[in-house]
Amino acid sequence: MTEWTVGIDGGGTSCRARICNAKGEVLSDAKTGSANILLGVQVAMDSIIEAILLASRQAGLTESHFKDMHVGLALAGAEQKSAWLEFMKLPHPFASLTLNTDAYGACLGAHNGADGAIMIAGTGSCGILIKEGEQYIVGGREFPISDQGGGAVTGLRLIQHVLLAYDGIKARTELVDHVLDHFNNDLDQIVDWSKSARPCDYGQFSPAIFKYAKAGDRVAVNLLKQCAEDIDMFLLALHKRGANKIALMGSIGERIVDWLEPTVREWLVQPQGDAMNGALMMAGNPEHNLY
Repeated sequence: MTEWTVGIDGGGTSCRARICNAKGEVLSDAKTGSANILLGVQVAMDSIIEAILLASRQAGLTESHFKDMHVGLALAGAEQKSAWLEFMKLPHPFASLTLNTDAYGACLGAHNGADGAIMIAGTGSCGILIKEGEQYIVGGREFPISDQGGGAVTGLRLIQHVLLAYDGIKARTELVDHVLDHFNNDLDQIVDWSKSARPCDYGQFSPAIFKYAKAGDRVAVNLLKQCAEDIDMFLLALHKRGANKIALMGSIGERIVDWLEPTVREWLVQPQGDAMNGALMMAGNPEHNLY
């Protein structure tokens, strides 16, 4: 009987699938919609099945081969035990499912299955250490109550500063004017926007913050200093847990290194792979299940 391994890297925006043969050779890749299980376990399962079906067709396979596929799932939202259990109760057509978080998959991939840690700083943030089969997590409890060091929290702080600057309380700089121009200099528009703004909506200002900080804008500089201090905090927490090799990942993480304390920079290493590589390592290996 021929068997295949399938890796799934699923978040709130997209679900990526990769099929490999028994030799570990990549046969195909495909992508569909959201697979964050906190947005609905059936929605996530439907996206996963659709992505695997698309990848199967590219590899010359059909749904009849699903029963011989071992699937490793690195999914956003899997850290919530109730959602994990609900998802794993769903019927599925595959040989096996192994489910852990997207951060766990990224950590496995970053260190090629060896012990190590990652700090993800993108729109949100989360740190994870895998050590002797156990995982330790810092942060990552979702915006706005957590995710310090991420683009959403930094964007929120920027919006708060902009409102105070408009009232003449805080400094008004080119970055502040940039944000006000974005909202047509209309504070009511900012308030209305905030009522339904998502983390990615706050995170959209990250490129501008880096741009104006490079030009010396003091508001942008202070925001990046605070962002870097938050990431320093998480890196130190991981180190205290025993992490000496930490891969700093994500759109913020890749650009913030020069702002970090020299001591924590000594622990940083380049990731060897990503969450997809980790998901493939999880496939057919139930010891990687979170619960």
